[in-house]
Amino acid sequence: MKTIINKLPGIFLAALIAVPAWLLGKAFPIIGSPVLGILFGMMLAFWKRPTAFDDGVKYTSKKLLQYSIILLGFDMNLYNVFKVGSQTLILMCFTLTVTFLTAFIVGKLLKVEGKIATLIGVGTCICGGSAIAATAPVIDADDEEVAHSISTIFLFNVIAAFLFPFLGHVMGMSDHSFGLWAGTAVNDTSSVVAAGYTFSNAAGNLAVIVKLTRTLAIVPVTLVLALYTSKKAAGSKSGKSYNIIRIFPWFVLGFVAACVINTFVPMPQGVGSFLSQVGKFVIVMAMVSIGLNTNLVKLVKSGGKPILLGFICWVVLSLTSLGVQYAILKV
Repeated sequence: MKTIINKLPGIFLAALIAVPAWLLGKAFPIIGSPVLGILFGMMLAFWKRPTAFDDGVKYTSKKLLQYSIILLGFDMNLYNVFKVGSQTLILMCFTLTVTFLTAFIVGKLLKVEGKIATLIGVGTCICGGSAIAATAPVIDADDEEVAHSISTIFLFNVIAAFLFPFLGHVMGMSDHSFGLWAGTAVNDTSSVVAAGYTFSNAAGNLAVIVKLTRTLAIVPVTLVLALYTSKKAAGSKSGKSYNIIRIFPWFVLGFVAACVINTFVPMPQGVGSFLSQVGKFVIVMAMVSIGLNTNLVKLVKSGGKPILLGFICWVVLSLTSLGVQYAILKV
């Protein structure tokens, strides 16, 4: 009980700062609440806060972040996976594989820190901030590494929301083709919605379904990363033992269970959506906490290479999605 009480001031502080970020994010969905949350947190990081807040801030950025991913599952309907069919699954397999390889190879060439490269790769090819939030605890990324990744992904989200509809019309894409493209090549849900429905209602409807299906890739990706991280730790000179139980992302199983419940268990109307919204708000709280522990000056000074990596991954993802559509799926 004493431990819980010690965490309450920091949790309350994160929630208090998250409220304006949440409201402004709803008003300006292109930017999004998580980005505003981490920005507000970084602005307040210069404040020498009382140590009484530290336990709760750390707990919010780590544990509450994991619990929020579970709640996101209540907005996922597994029937959508079958609805979009094999075309989308083939497309996602190619885009995920190529983007991960790009993040790994280019990250090495640019000498971007490994965890940042992983987070940028995951955020680019799966679902932006949510994927970064799910992956960070699995690879034991620190707050500044998460901040680098979130800010990089945000930049290309905003660009995509405005650029994709223009390019789609220039290339004469159909509603179906553009919906597949936006759903697989734009990172965050808010930007997918903006790009898709700017092109057309039909394209927007498909893009959102594809995007939600793409979110399910969080499950296999985090499991693979957990295995890789534990094996890497076992083979390092640090003396850490191979302990998959310790590093296993148990919260991902909760995410899967929430998806199953939302799909097959009758619930009162609106309950699933409400729980998902709670999860999204907790993510904003976690981003605030990460921002509170981030050195903004250091972030700006060392942000060039991660941004370049993010740009390359984004371009490769976009071109791969188009290439698979025209060369393999014949859309």
